[in-house]
Amino acid sequence: RRAGRLAFWGDGAETALGQPIELEIVVKAGAGVRRRKVAARSVAMTDLVDELVNGIGPEASDSVRAWGAATRAALDLVSRGRLGPAASEAGWDCWRVGPLDGRHLEHIRRLAAVLPPAAYAIPVPGVTPLRVTAPEHVVRSFYDAVADGFVRTSAAARASQTKSFATSQPTSVSSAAAWLDDIAPQGLDQPAVTLRLEPPVGADDPFTAVLQVQSATDPSLVIDAESLWDAGPIVTSRFGDRAEEAVLLCLRRGAKVFPALARLLDQARPSRLALDDDEAEDLLGDTAATLAGAGLEVLWPAELTAGLSLRTVVGTERPEALTSGVFSLDELLEVRYEALLDGHALTATELDQLSEAKRPMIRLRGRFVVVNPALVAKLRARQSMPAAQALALALASSAQRSTDNASGDTGDDNRSDVVVVGPMAELARRLRCLESVRELDEPPGLEAELRHYQRRGLAWLVEMAGLGLGGCLADDMGLGKTIQVIAAHLHLGQTRGHQPTLVVCPASLLGNWRREIGRFAPDTPQRRYHGRPRTLDELAGHEIVVTTYGVLRRDQELLAEVPWGLVVADEAQHVKNPFTAAAKALRTVPSGVRFAMTGTPVENRLSELWSLLDWSSPGLLPPLERFQREVAVPIERDRNADATQRFSQLVQPFLLRRRKTDPGIAPELPPKTEADVPVLLSAEQATLYKAVVDDTLALIEEAEGIARQGLVFKLLTALKQICNHPAHYLGQRGPLTNRSGKLDTAEELLQAATEAGESTLVFTQYVAMGHLLTRRLDDLGLPCRFLHGSLSVGQRDELVDGFQAGQFGVFVLSLKAAGTGLNLTQATQVIHYDRWWNPAVEDQASDRAWRIGQDRPVMVHRLVTEGTVEDRIALTLGDKRRLADSVVGSGEAWIAELSNAELRDLLALGQGVTG
Repeated sequence: RRAGRLAFWGDGAETALGQPIELEIVVKAGAGVRRRKVAARSVAMTDLVDELVNGIGPEASDSVRAWGAATRAALDLVSRGRLGPAASEAGWDCWRVGPLDGRHLEHIRRLAAVLPPAAYAIPVPGVTPLRVTAPEHVVRSFYDAVADGFVRTSAAARASQTKSFATSQPTSVSSAAAWLDDIAPQGLDQPAVTLRLEPPVGADDPFTAVLQVQSATDPSLVIDAESLWDAGPIVTSRFGDRAEEAVLLCLRRGAKVFPALARLLDQARPSRLALDDDEAEDLLGDTAATLAGAGLEVLWPAELTAGLSLRTVVGTERPEALTSGVFSLDELLEVRYEALLDGHALTATELDQLSEAKRPMIRLRGRFVVVNPALVAKLRARQSMPAAQALALALASSAQRSTDNASGDTGDDNRSDVVVVGPMAELARRLRCLESVRELDEPPGLEAELRHYQRRGLAWLVEMAGLGLGGCLADDMGLGKTIQVIAAHLHLGQTRGHQPTLVVCPASLLGNWRREIGRFAPDTPQRRYHGRPRTLDELAGHEIVVTTYGVLRRDQELLAEVPWGLVVADEAQHVKNPFTAAAKALRTVPSGVRFAMTGTPVENRLSELWSLLDWSSPGLLPPLERFQREVAVPIERDRNADATQRFSQLVQPFLLRRRKTDPGIAPELPPKTEADVPVLLSAEQATLYKAVVDDTLALIEEAEGIARQGLVFKLLTALKQICNHPAHYLGQRGPLTNRSGKLDTAEELLQAATEAGESTLVFTQYVAMGHLLTRRLDDLGLPCRFLHGSLSVGQRDELVDGFQAGQFGVFVLSLKAAGTGLNLTQATQVIHYDRWWNPAVEDQASDRAWRIGQDRPVMVHRLVTEGTVEDRIALTLGDKRRLADSVVGSGEAWIAELSNAELRDLLALGQGVTG
């Protein structure tokens, strides 16, 4: 054992580390076995431990894997202090693993049973007939070698006053034989000894420790020690020849840790020990673990080890808070704790008993339970929690229960760790029941007949506002979010008193809000707070003020001075990044209620939804850093179904989401057909594509971190532009004909639509490509216009009105400037000239035509260049669309995280892609 070496033989042994040796082994020979000498390598076990524990791969032999398992088991025992000094057969100092209980011995037996013959095929010298060492003995010797090798370190040698048992040099310990016999760990055939604790029978009775013995050869055989002393030879033989001596030695070792055991040693036949309260309490703590290391395990009854559990109860002492209308999510609620026994809260009388207990255990409800001083102290503690956090706790899990009972005992055994009571529990109940809230009729002043889902949306807005809460109205584009908000403004004015409403939207939607308010609520005063001059003077109590995110950034202090009753952020994805100036400015505007409006609450990351809800319902979600760690990562990266369900359950009351495809939402909508249209690259495009990929990938493979990500995004942009048109990539004005397969296909689609009398929307994410398209369409004589971000609000309104009036049939639009909010139902054809690679954004753009008011079928064409990155990513967008539906992000960021090989495969130009 002192050498602690392993011998490797067989394939690869000649190249292994270690000293070359000649090894005699036993191998099969026909029906028998024979001796055989083989070349091997002898390696110190301490040099191999890392490989044996961590580095065993699938190519390793069965014997190497078996010894790896044995190494891990031995190191576990050593780390737990299950080892002790002993003397070798020759009288030298050594370390042995032990004491071992029945579980450890059973593990050794199982390891020995699966040990391949090649792992221990060493003949026993001088024995006839030929025999090998028993595998169980080999495993136990290996355990001892691990203990002996890892205790003897240079640090141990310096710290030790004697060199015995510390240095690698053997030392004779013959003079300490009696002491070593007294403390040495038991062998394989020695029984395990345990103390079984029994609680008092009467109030004044002591605790009792019963000594019991477990057979090493048959772990299922356990008897009380008092039976062992009187047992006959048949029984005692099953516990080993030295069973009585092993029990006494174990008690002697244990008495040095727990002096009360000395009273057992005073007994002629040790069997039972009465313990006072202090001694029993000692065995509840670290003393039990120390005794286990000495070979004496302490067993407590299950009813005692279960003990009491804590439940956090959150509530308010102001029961009128919710109904009085002064309830706020900023309010601090009381946090207290309840003790539970078997899932049921203790009564006030039982809590008094617990607090006044003088013993480590008391009897409650017919059983003894452990009195934990830390738990009792916590029961007396009083803390506070923001109401928003308490509401989140109440909503996050349907398993949570609430009650107004003083004890918190509802008879339900299925308890959560946190329970919310009182008005906050009532608020959570009302929010969970929002699905069943009745529809509201149109309020006075609304000159429109709401659809059934719009009446329900109105009811949701009014109910949330009545509770002093906000949320996100996330209906699909075209389902009438604007009219629902206008109706809510009118209804709240009737029921809560008139206060002005502020609507913040992109500049392109100012005209749309002006038209909608004038159409549906003509008697409601409105003001466009945009351009020069602009003023908030003489603001009417029931007025609707519409402004832009840009004006909000500049005039946030002026806007913050008005006591708004309602603030609405339209196309709220524009403030999905909480660190932008617009998002920060939005948070400075005070309001009784805040609502976000967007058809895409999640475009790329869950942090976008966090931003919307953290503004509309502050405090509901944890701070962003913790949200990313505890919510976003498990959902987005790990696809954790439980985390997704919990988060969905939490945000559901604050997020009203309806889709056009939902049953019964918009049955009158005509069908929408979507199709990918494959196009070929021209020879010029293919040449440019391959050259850019080869040149840029060479740079990417040399770059790291942010620099690499930047190169990837730059490459993607270049390839998109090449797929659009060589002139787009090269920054040319022309020529345009016969250079792009995509432009040629777009021309064919547009000419066919124009000849059929249909109007078409053409979306591109690049302004430069939009200008190239309109130039080519002008050459073809196709009436067209181009809406992009550089146009003024008045120019945008003029173009939208002209298209809806049929003044021109092709409307080219910048996806960023016109992909949301606009009503363009004149179109029945939609062409996505280039891909945004975000399904949610593309669907928003298509819904400019496919929305309420459209009475003709809509055809959506997505142009995809074959054999390119566009083609390959198009295959993944269907999956990403489904992921977006379950609030999992999409977008292009994932491409930058691909390896160099994966990126090369994604971007490689396919064969036969030119036309």
